[in-house]
Amino acid sequence: MNRRTVLAAGASLVSLAAVAPAGAAGAAGASANEAPITGLAEFTKTVSEDRTVSRRTVTFRNGQIDMAGVIFEPADMEKGKAYPAIVVVHPGGGSKEQTASLYAYRFAQQGYISLAYDASHQGESGGMPRLLENPTVRVEDVRSAVDYFTTLPVVDRERIAAMGICAGGAYAINATMTDHRIKAVAGVSSFNMGDGFRKGWFGSGTVEEQLATLRNVARQRTAEANGAEPAMFPYVPDSPEGVTDPEQVEVSEYYRLANRWMHANSPNRFLASSTDKIYAYDAFTNIGVLLTQPLLLIAGSDAGTKWHSDRAFAEAASAGEKELFVVPGGTHMSLYDRDVGKAMPKLLEFFGRHLDNPAI
Repeated sequence: MNRRTVLAAGASLVSLAAVAPAGAAGAAGASANEAPITGLAEFTKTVSEDRTVSRRTVTFRNGQIDMAGVIFEPADMEKGKAYPAIVVVHPGGGSKEQTASLYAYRFAQQGYISLAYDASHQGESGGMPRLLENPTVRVEDVRSAVDYFTTLPVVDRERIAAMGICAGGAYAINATMTDHRIKAVAGVSSFNMGDGFRKGWFGSGTVEEQLATLRNVARQRTAEANGAEPAMFPYVPDSPEGVTDPEQVEVSEYYRLANRWMHANSPNRFLASSTDKIYAYDAFTNIGVLLTQPLLLIAGSDAGTKWHSDRAFAEAASAGEKELFVVPGGTHMSLYDRDVGKAMPKLLEFFGRHLDNPAI
């Protein structure tokens, strides 16, 4: 088994040629040199003008729920050929139109079919009640996306992978632990919703604080059962105004500023009744036994959430290969858009090896 931690300085990206398969350095370098796309309007314009990638909306099922997704794929696909495919899972509070589509688009530029979708109960996907963040259902979303891939003749069933950003990274890893159709998995700025809600952004929350939160949620559930309106909590600060923590400023700007990635399907709210479900969840339970596929974790050196990636890396004892790739100066949010060019070469090298993608 291959165990390694890589520190990725900007200048060291060229060293990927030494470890990538033949042809990978060129593709990885091209992706690394792409100018960052830091806003939804810019992204929409870029995709609409790119004749090398096609984009189409799709629907698929997670049980009784209709899921809304968007597929990015190479525009010049050969008739009758089956391609490697990647399921891309969006962050908590996000939507398919944001960073998930940005990564999916970059993968399609390099020869992959990639799918970004809205989580159950969120965005354009179905499911009631609305704005529920249920980790168990979110993990089943990933498996259902793989189900959908297996129905497409253009997808090679033996070359399917998953990756996710923030909560999506942890959900993708958790799904991979029990779905061996997923041949490799990557998490970018991974955030284990259970740990993150229990312990806070920096992992310093106390048991007393956790129990107090659960008592408040219990009272709210009782109120709602007796006719009160469902309570909603924000994922991030509604405005960066007055926010002092740099990463919380970043996350608010990303989601709530019109010139960044603000989107109507990402309203910055989740049902308070999600909290007890999230508290009971841990994405990395049994990772040391059940995760046997290759694992790549990418995190910024300055991310307050890096401890999630550190934990997954330390505990993934049975992974066929595991790697923690650290981006110097990177933050949790920089890997959503500004530092995508630093993450993509490593993602392409990793998936290129494990999905045997001849295009890179």
